[in-house]
Amino acid sequence: MKMKPVAAALVAAGVVIAASGAGAWGVGEMLERMPAVATASVPTAPAGSTVPAAIQTAAASNSGGIAGTGFREIVQAYGPAVVGITTAGTRKAGTEDEPEDVPQYFRGLPGMPFSGPRGDAPVRGQGSGFIVSADGLILTNAHVVRGANEVTVKLSDRREFRAKVLGADSATDVAVLKVDGQNLPAVALGDAKQVQVGDPVLAIGSPFGFEQTATQGIVSAKGRSLPGDAYVPFIQTDAAVNPGNSGGPLFDANGRVIGINSQIYSRSGGFQGLAFAIPIDVALNVKNQIVAHGKVEHARLGVTLQDLNQGLAETFGLNTPDGAIVSSVANGTAAAKAELKPGDVITKIDGEPVRASGDVSSRVGMAKPGQKIKLTVWRDKANVDVDVTLGAAEGTMRQAAGEAPKGRLGLALRPLSEAEKRQLRTEHGLVVEDVTGPAARAGIQPGDVVLSMNGKPVESAEQMRDALEQKPARVALLIQRDDQRIFVPINLG
Repeated sequence: MKMKPVAAALVAAGVVIAASGAGAWGVGEMLERMPAVATASVPTAPAGSTVPAAIQTAAASNSGGIAGTGFREIVQAYGPAVVGITTAGTRKAGTEDEPEDVPQYFRGLPGMPFSGPRGDAPVRGQGSGFIVSADGLILTNAHVVRGANEVTVKLSDRREFRAKVLGADSATDVAVLKVDGQNLPAVALGDAKQVQVGDPVLAIGSPFGFEQTATQGIVSAKGRSLPGDAYVPFIQTDAAVNPGNSGGPLFDANGRVIGINSQIYSRSGGFQGLAFAIPIDVALNVKNQIVAHGKVEHARLGVTLQDLNQGLAETFGLNTPDGAIVSSVANGTAAAKAELKPGDVITKIDGEPVRASGDVSSRVGMAKPGQKIKLTVWRDKANVDVDVTLGAAEGTMRQAAGEAPKGRLGLALRPLSEAEKRQLRTEHGLVVEDVTGPAARAGIQPGDVVLSMNGKPVESAEQMRDALEQKPARVALLIQRDDQRIFVPINLG
């Protein structure tokens, strides 16, 4: 199922940003994900991992410029904690080289189109990651390990480990891996909130498979909202990153990790001066939920938002175009219960200023369902405080990868969101999030929408499980993929 990138991602948070003004992403330009993928307190170095004195001395003595900020010492100290990740899986012969579930991103190393006999075709991918605890916990991007049957981690000393994917959250593009090891080298973790534009940064990863490659740059901007990513206020840098850098660490001048390199903005598929990293506090929030609960939950407000411009600000009686206009409120959502109204301008969340609609979506998306927040809204040319108890984003209570119940069919499913129903023009259906076994052999793919089973509309996964309790030898599913619908027979044996 292909969806428009912005709407597809933002609906999960219950915050849809309406387009306004000239498009910022020109024809022929792509925002590309580089291939192979309890709320955190202020991040600190893991136990046994301290910032070496040489790095502290070098950074302190050169705080006035980029040259000589101790990058050599950072590479020597923490390069061993940066890993290369190799993935292996299978794909049905005759399908496109890249999976449909992330249509707007660059997902495979160039020059690897599949050609060969019919049947399941082996595919491989590469990416980067970094060890955050000495017992083998690793952070990387979700898109690095998406669809992988085997994940291998290679250290700088050439040791290799088979890794288990503890969980992956596609909404933030963060995955957590675990290898069996003790006393492994680990990075020190920093605080992305303290980073300022102009600060020097260092990236280490495996671009195009070249392991332990270090590149430097500066922080170009903070809090970037990108098409298709509702939850992440990206750190923009000009450190050279390329396909294969995905999942690798972004260090500050003190040798602490402040982000996970995730995306590039490019016309060619290669680096062109704009790279984007997931702030480490976002990644730790996801990691802590996965480790503690095996799943990730994101909150939902239930509004459609639009950015202000000067003309709109003047119309609403505001002096500056800061804030996000509520253009619609979904029935039955947290926003509706809090009596938010179209025309309200959200200017603060818990006292923190809102500059643009992306500030709202990232703050809400990283909150937990049931969490209470205070919104300051501009209504009838006066400030009004509104208390909101956030709901759960539809389809975002994600179980750890590999643990989603698939049953006899081999399908992991979630309900369609209201926006997806409108886009597909259907009142029912379930989205395929993962597929194995009989369904995979029949050709069903992640992103397909199951509309009916044996001619009966599908309303829930429970309905399908109940039907399968009769132990039929085969079933027929009506599948929608892109703009086509087709019945797919599945032999259950």
